[in-house]
Amino acid sequence: MLDANLKQQLKTYLGNITQPIELVASLDNGAKSAELLALLEEIAELSDKVALLRDGRDRRTPSFMIRRAGTDIGVRFAGIPMGHEFTSLVLALLQVGGHPSKAAQELIQQVKDLDGDFAFETYFSLSCQNCPDVVQALNLMAVLNPRISHVAIDGALFQDEVDARKVMAVPSIFLNGEPFGQGRMELEQILAKIDTGASARAAEKIKAKDAFDVLVVGGGPAGAAAAIYAARKGIRTGIAAERFGGQVLDTMAIENFISVQHTEGPKLAAQLEQHVKDYDVDIMNLQRAEKLIPAKVPGGLHEVRLENGASLKARTVILSTGARWRQMNVPGEDAYRNKGVAYCPHCDGPLYKGKRVAVIGGGNSGVEAAIDLAGIVAHVTLIEFDSQLRADAVLQRKLYSLKNVTVITSALTTEVHGDGEKVIGLTYRDRNADSSHLVELEGIFVQIGLVPNTEWLTDSVALSARGEIEIDHRGHTSIEGVFAAGDVTTVPYKQIVIAMGEGSKAALSAFDYLIRLAPMETAQAA
Repeated sequence: MLDANLKQQLKTYLGNITQPIELVASLDNGAKSAELLALLEEIAELSDKVALLRDGRDRRTPSFMIRRAGTDIGVRFAGIPMGHEFTSLVLALLQVGGHPSKAAQELIQQVKDLDGDFAFETYFSLSCQNCPDVVQALNLMAVLNPRISHVAIDGALFQDEVDARKVMAVPSIFLNGEPFGQGRMELEQILAKIDTGASARAAEKIKAKDAFDVLVVGGGPAGAAAAIYAARKGIRTGIAAERFGGQVLDTMAIENFISVQHTEGPKLAAQLEQHVKDYDVDIMNLQRAEKLIPAKVPGGLHEVRLENGASLKARTVILSTGARWRQMNVPGEDAYRNKGVAYCPHCDGPLYKGKRVAVIGGGNSGVEAAIDLAGIVAHVTLIEFDSQLRADAVLQRKLYSLKNVTVITSALTTEVHGDGEKVIGLTYRDRNADSSHLVELEGIFVQIGLVPNTEWLTDSVALSARGEIEIDHRGHTSIEGVFAAGDVTTVPYKQIVIAMGEGSKAALSAFDYLIRLAPMETAQAA
């Protein structure tokens, strides 16, 4: 299963194992079991510290446990962890084998200190770029704390189980048999949910911080670039982000980031965070901004109030809170979110194998989603509000060549229908004939653009009719000393490379503003 190059890389990694491990396989006579066995045999051959045992008795087959020899320390995979999950497999081998994690020591200790029994199960798909973060975080927790266990389950391989548990989006996490969470979660976020005192402790630490010269709110490409450019000026810089990486974390393939032929969102987000960490930047992750309170006098301190009750103060603020997927805002959408209504075809598409789905939106994102899904599902209905598709011509030609795709234009989705547990259809209105039509299906993928994350700013900075922060050519907002950058602003073309440039520009503008101010003591006394 592994080519020669990958085998050599894996052999090098396995050289870091310090404690013997066992691969305990639970197999049947099926083709997938044979495939898994071949993979495990290849891994075992690469290190004398890895032994393969075929006497596993897990109820899921094929599956295997990675176990530290002579102990109960280990993690389990139900399925064959290739694709995006191959990295999760490698990390699990290393960590069960005694190689230390690169996670922050504070988080590692927090995991070790957890009191209680936690049995986690995560459903993933091999094409999901958000799933590895969850799988890797929970695997690490299981290695660090003997009262925590984790099994990562390939939903496409265990379809009956997925149906029985009504899993319609990945990653889906269960804790002690009950739903725990859905979507991308990092170690810090998981701990915040189960360690009830974590938020209060974080708030107390934030309250004790001194004022910043530049405070960046938002951790996407614009925010990361702003923080780097500010820190390089030698001024006190902080960045508060709801999730570092922003919407880039939800992006699959990136092929237009100049000088990088191809990358993926999570990889780029990790590189952005590491680059910021190379500088003296105070990173405050998992912090949602709730209110901006402008300085009362020029050169005074602006205040950003956080959802956890803490506040941060700064002489200048750069707003880079980005945007999120636009919703249809029709009856049934919220009720059936993650129960048939989805926003990531790459992540959730495999769960709809052989089923009927709709894609809402005829731009590039919508047409690309329809093309991807057509190779998995039984049928795709693409619904576009306009009289024609807006995607690039090459994408349209590919779409129309697919036999299991129906394109409906001049149509407005008016309602999502469900049976109380899952989506069973949608209604759309034909804008030409003014008639309504019902489409029976099992999944709806919404791809209709972005909404700026500015609800918390409606009483402070000037916003456009679309809710974007109005800025000038230097990134200034309507408030002196407050700047903005990226997808949250009125700058056209929401692209990663543009957001980075705008973030850099905003930081330079903030620095230029600061050097023209009176000394801080004078401003505070005013």
